[in-house]
Amino acid sequence: MSHASRRSQLLRAGSVRGAGGDCTMAPDPWFSTYDSTCQIAQEIAEKIQQRNQYERNGENTTKLTVTIRALLQNLKEKIALLKDLLLRAVSTHQITQLEGDRRQNLLDDLVTRERLLLASFKNEGAEPDLIRSSLMTGGARRGVPNPWLFEEPEETRGLGFDEIRQQQQKIIQEQDAGLDALSSIISRQKQMGQEIGNELDEQNEIIDDLANLVENTDEKLRTETRRVNMVDRKSTSCGMIMVILLLLVAIVVVAVWPTQ
Repeated sequence: MSHASRRSQLLRAGSVRGAGGDCTMAPDPWFSTYDSTCQIAQEIAEKIQQRNQYERNGENTTKLTVTIRALLQNLKEKIALLKDLLLRAVSTHQITQLEGDRRQNLLDDLVTRERLLLASFKNEGAEPDLIRSSLMTGGARRGVPNPWLFEEPEETRGLGFDEIRQQQQKIIQEQDAGLDALSSIISRQKQMGQEIGNELDEQNEIIDDLANLVENTDEKLRTETRRVNMVDRKSTSCGMIMVILLLLVAIVVVAVWPTQ
């Protein structure tokens, strides 16, 4: 068995699912759906070829046209289901990002073939023989690669299924560790922000107390200034009275002095 065929069987066998540290194998609905979708595409290519043969022979193609149209609609729905399953598997970390990219490449290739089939059905695109050959397992004979015989990356080349499963687990664990570290950093930043906010609140309270103290001190200064001014006015008045009294005493003395 070739390496590509062995890898194909491993990919079709199922996906890795982890729960509580235990790994169990479960059938992967994505690959079973992909297989049935490829079969539909192959059947469409054969039907289109048969319809074109009927047209060349002048035979009635109405029944075949209706069948092809129904198969094309079924193919469209299957591809939409594959997209939904792939998105769900990636978003819930059922598969690694590398596996998600690999499946996306298969899906993109299938979408391209759907367009070719539709164009051929409308007599606007490639010859159905070429499309059919690309969907058959022997498509590589005409230079069109089989979607299962993709070039395997270096990191999984030569690995068995158990080793690939362990590699996927390791990648997921590393991603989880990275998320935990990011969560810890965010928590520390949040705590620092709260502490800075509390410090600012305390500083604002100190500033408010200082402003109140300055205002009270200013009011006391104004009160004392008024008191000093009042005392000064009273002192001035008392001085004038003393001067007048002294003048009166002098006048009296002068008036009395000659009589003696």
